[in-house]
Amino acid sequence: MKFIRDLKEGDRVFDIYLCKHKQAAVTKNGKAYENVILQDKTGTIDAKVWEPGNPGIGDYDTLDYIEVYGDVNNFQGTLQVSVKRIRVCREGEYNPADYLPVSAKDNDTMYLELLEYIESIQNSYLKKLLEAFFEEDEEFVKKFRQSSAAKTVHHGFVGGLLEHTLSVTKLCDYYCSAYPILNRDLLLTAAMCHDIGKVKEISLFPENDYTDDGQLLGHIVMGSQMVAERAGTIVNFPHGLLTQVQHCILAHHGKYEYGSPKIPALIEALALNYADDTDAKLETFKEILENNSGNQGWLGYNRLFESNLRATRSYTDGR
Repeated sequence: MKFIRDLKEGDRVFDIYLCKHKQAAVTKNGKAYENVILQDKTGTIDAKVWEPGNPGIGDYDTLDYIEVYGDVNNFQGTLQVSVKRIRVCREGEYNPADYLPVSAKDNDTMYLELLEYIESIQNSYLKKLLEAFFEEDEEFVKKFRQSSAAKTVHHGFVGGLLEHTLSVTKLCDYYCSAYPILNRDLLLTAAMCHDIGKVKEISLFPENDYTDDGQLLGHIVMGSQMVAERAGTIVNFPHGLLTQVQHCILAHHGKYEYGSPKIPALIEALALNYADDTDAKLETFKEILENNSGNQGWLGYNRLFESNLRATRSYTDGR
């Protein structure tokens, strides 16, 4: 099997993938086609079925394992598959473990690192809040460690939410050493809690799709609610401290147009916004480079970065 991460422009695929998503669409000229997202454990790739009525296109649906025959091409800097034939596979023809994208980092190691940051928190209320989520709530911990951080944009794999949260927490810890004016306990607590609403916003794999609550409320609002509910179980939790944690969560996307209910008003909220944005964008760029590892030239224009992207060229001494 050729994994998605190893695909490059010009390849011809004839392999089994999980149909992560299927949607009927129409071109500007009124011609019907289908948008498909194919998935394996190394990631996802967009696919187009330009001739859905073709006899070679079998009757398939979302979450089916399908044998795909097609060509890999580059569209606006992103690889996609132009599908010629599809066949739904029977149980036994595939190993489900090959189709769930998993963090390259060890889940147990990341979780223990996160617990070490909790242990370093000095404020007793904030420490109890974090322990209530990440140590005492077994159901939450299980979901948190298995959840992705997004559907497709960044950290869209099992363990992605834990990996992203830990990275953001590490960045915020560095900020605190560089800018002592920052309240470390507040910032690190907000960093560890900023995306906890995603355990309710996005379902676990293999679906990894938005829930009804996720569509209607979103992870930012739900995360703020979860923190308020948990703080309510801690005796004498200061109201002002709670609102500061909630503000950091509500403002961590930075701007209204990015889905942020609030604009950062605390320096810790601003630091969290930059840490979150930094990790999300660098991971996204990294995934783009990994998905185009065979292409050493320009990758084409990318709408997210508003730029024509390419891999960094290495030079040896004297050249």
